[in-house]
Amino acid sequence: MSKSSEQVSSCLFELGLEELPPKAMPALADGFATGMRDALAACALTHGALQVFAAPRRLAVLVQDVPRRQADSVELMRGPPVRIGIDAEGEPTKAALAFANKCGATFEQLERERTEKGEWLVFRAERKGQAFAELAQQILDASISALPIPKRMRWGSREESFVRPLHWLVALQGSDVLPVSLFGIRAGRNTQGHRFHASGVVGLTVPSVYEETLKANHVVADFDERLRKVRTGVLELAKSIDGKVKDDDSLFREITAIVDWPVAITGQFDERFLALPKEVLSSTLKVHQRYFPVLNESGAPTNKFITVANIESKDPNAVRDGNQRVISPRLADAEFFWKSDRQKPLRARHNMLQDVVYQKALGTLGDKTTRVAHLATWLAETLGVDAEVAATAASLSRCDLVTDMVGEFPELQGIMGAYYAAADGESEAVVTAVREFYQPRFAGDAIAGSNIGRVLALADKLDTLAGIFAIGKRPTGNRDPFGLRRAALGVIRTIIEGELEFDLVAALQVAVEQQPVDVSSHPELVDDLYDFIIDRLRHYEISNTCGGHPDWFEAVAARTPHSLLDFHQRVLAVAAFVELPAAATLAAANKRIANILRSAGNDAHGDLDPEALRGPAETALLAAWSEASTDVAPMVLQRQYDQAMSRLADLRDSVDAFFDQVMVMSEDVDERRNRLALLAAVRGLFLEVADVSELVVGND
Repeated sequence: MSKSSEQVSSCLFELGLEELPPKAMPALADGFATGMRDALAACALTHGALQVFAAPRRLAVLVQDVPRRQADSVELMRGPPVRIGIDAEGEPTKAALAFANKCGATFEQLERERTEKGEWLVFRAERKGQAFAELAQQILDASISALPIPKRMRWGSREESFVRPLHWLVALQGSDVLPVSLFGIRAGRNTQGHRFHASGVVGLTVPSVYEETLKANHVVADFDERLRKVRTGVLELAKSIDGKVKDDDSLFREITAIVDWPVAITGQFDERFLALPKEVLSSTLKVHQRYFPVLNESGAPTNKFITVANIESKDPNAVRDGNQRVISPRLADAEFFWKSDRQKPLRARHNMLQDVVYQKALGTLGDKTTRVAHLATWLAETLGVDAEVAATAASLSRCDLVTDMVGEFPELQGIMGAYYAAADGESEAVVTAVREFYQPRFAGDAIAGSNIGRVLALADKLDTLAGIFAIGKRPTGNRDPFGLRRAALGVIRTIIEGELEFDLVAALQVAVEQQPVDVSSHPELVDDLYDFIIDRLRHYEISNTCGGHPDWFEAVAARTPHSLLDFHQRVLAVAAFVELPAAATLAAANKRIANILRSAGNDAHGDLDPEALRGPAETALLAAWSEASTDVAPMVLQRQYDQAMSRLADLRDSVDAFFDQVMVMSEDVDERRNRLALLAAVRGLFLEVADVSELVVGND
């Protein structure tokens, strides 16, 4: 049976603000919606569809079918047991009277309730549901407190802080204004439209007209709808001028967050600027101006761009001219930097790095570059890569940081270094490595593509990890100001995806030894660094290889391999092993063996005497183990771990028969020790690849 319109109605809360930070808008909208749902649930209020709106000057939530009043309820209050609350004469005790008084009732109003633990005195208190209007302030406050505000600000003389100053507040339930306030502003029914296309306040009769009323006043309040309009407008306009733009989702979203009424407009700049590197053009247009560069059919830059205005001008040419006037001096500056930077070779800038502090305790950028070059040389020699080229590339890797171009466009570090190195006549290998030096730059970015580039990327990240750990500033909780978790993940991805084989612990030792701080009081520093990287590897493998099964990772981690590539290959083998029919049985058997050996203490450390094994089950297990050992040894040597694990699965029948027929803990000491030695040998064979006793497989 549906509720009548008198019982439920739609509700609207709108915060009218100064322009919101664009990149924070989606998270703020999600937070407002989540906070509203949670607040309604906390007040035991059901509701229908909930829609969130986010535009430059507003955050709003519209909720359908909200009850005008909470449902009445009955709260069962339990008092003392009957045997304590009522005496032998049937009269109430002090405990019963005290309970009745607490409930605001008389003893006669108390009831009895029988449970498994006995009979209790209880009181059923009827609770009258509160009106939504009485709860609205509590609901609004709870929703606001849930917002993920990146940076708060204060305004006027108020002590409260918020994401931006509040200018108006709308709170409606049906046609009624709710009695709420926020930051000293009382709620009403008046909102505001577009800053230029609408004049004065805009009255709202009921929540349901909110979205269409704003559209009539040139505000598309729904973020996703506005995003579609921005994307469609830009893409279609590019097509109309025989060009195309990259479908850059982050730029589309950022622009959506700064416009109420998107209107795509073309523009162009002097063709001479096409002589600039394409990344300089792109950065100038996209990062600094939020313009979309227009490409031709082959993907090459043109001298056209598309911008999204927040106004439907009667004179689009005036808007176009304004944008063109803004971009020309920006490109002229970039052109000047491009020409002036190339007047000095990149190598000549190396000494300038000594004037830039990297970290007070760790020296200058020049010092860090020297350390990276040393570690890159070590890695190159270890990996069989040209060490001289690696050292050269490492010495040039940060030189572009002291160029005018990177000073103005810091997002181009590494990229400009590659251009300047190429202009100086450096080898292609050096140029490529300098370009790839910072990769992967962000989540989802590719690792360096060349071997020298991978060596440089590893050397830099390992030096950063070693240096920051050495000065005691490792990440804590959610704080990671030096980006060490990102650096560790970069190391992991570069090694695994680049298939680089080397001893990570040895590399960390080299990195630590180079730090300009005394680490003698921290002998465990290398181990701490290794553990930190392995902890990040755990997240990487569980998410990408283990299908969410942490036990697969732990089975390999028990061996603590020093090679991350070897570690990864073992995890892959475990992932394949758990799919085998014998996996569950062998995992359980290994757990049993591990427990037996642990309980046996010193008896578990004896030598195996094959001649002393007599029973058919133990001699059969010995034979199966011996044959498997012969087969598995070369597989492990060649890192054919999946084949090795598959071969070990053949031991299931022999292991099962052994436990069915053999009493391991025999009263005969020699017999017991020999059987324990056999089990230790079987377990040791599995440990050549992974500790399968860690696995949770099947019904185990």
